[in-house]
Amino acid sequence: MTLAIIDTHAHLDMPQFDRDRAEVINRAHEAGVVAIVNVGTDLKSSEHAIKLAEVNPGVFAAVGFHPHEVASVSKADIRRLIDMARHKKVVAIGEIGLDYYRSRSPHEIQHKVLEWQLEVAAESNLPVVIHSRQAEADMVDTLKKWTASAKPRDDGIRGVIHCFSGGIETARQYLDMGFHISLGGYIGYPTSRNSHATIRALPLDRLLIETDSPFLPPQSRRGQRNEPSYLPVTVMALAEIKGVSPETVARETAANARRVFHLP
Repeated sequence: MTLAIIDTHAHLDMPQFDRDRAEVINRAHEAGVVAIVNVGTDLKSSEHAIKLAEVNPGVFAAVGFHPHEVASVSKADIRRLIDMARHKKVVAIGEIGLDYYRSRSPHEIQHKVLEWQLEVAAESNLPVVIHSRQAEADMVDTLKKWTASAKPRDDGIRGVIHCFSGGIETARQYLDMGFHISLGGYIGYPTSRNSHATIRALPLDRLLIETDSPFLPPQSRRGQRNEPSYLPVTVMALAEIKGVSPETVARETAANARRVFHLP
């Protein structure tokens, strides 16, 4: 039986898909992926995400500046982002956040541009897609300040913590602030076994699944380009970890994604 699932984070605009993008999307649909949120990393990428969403009914766009791409971001760029956020196929501001692992942009600039983009999300009434790598303490602190001052959506949802790999206490802080937790194919890696107790403790009604294509393929596809058609592997892995059926994981995570991103 094919499961109806939603990939909440992919980068199909990237050049890794230039030779077969249409086929990748078709394979995703054949695998049961009924919707894909394609996530921008800068202005050009976000524009491509919108164009891709315009011509593919099951594809939606998030627009934003990844922390690696913020070194030269200006207020004019943020104004352009505000304009893009008004597009009917844009469902989130992202991928935004902090990355201290590679630190390709100065930390103070990462913080400044993150705060600008959080303001855009609040003004646009859109959820955020948060990237946080080796920056959890600063990210939690920043988001606590933002959620304390910015008016929430009527449903209280603030956004998504993308590719979460932290501990249960950090996860609970995010959940308390109104965020959902998104998990990818890495949960099936041998090195991720220590995180399974945390995953079991997370409420299923606050979980999303993603591929982060073309990155982080599931264990059975290591060394290959990731794509949305591989998402059922993550469904199976999450079902095994949580001790529920794949059908339950598919149904619950898809319903969560529709709520977070207001998908049809």
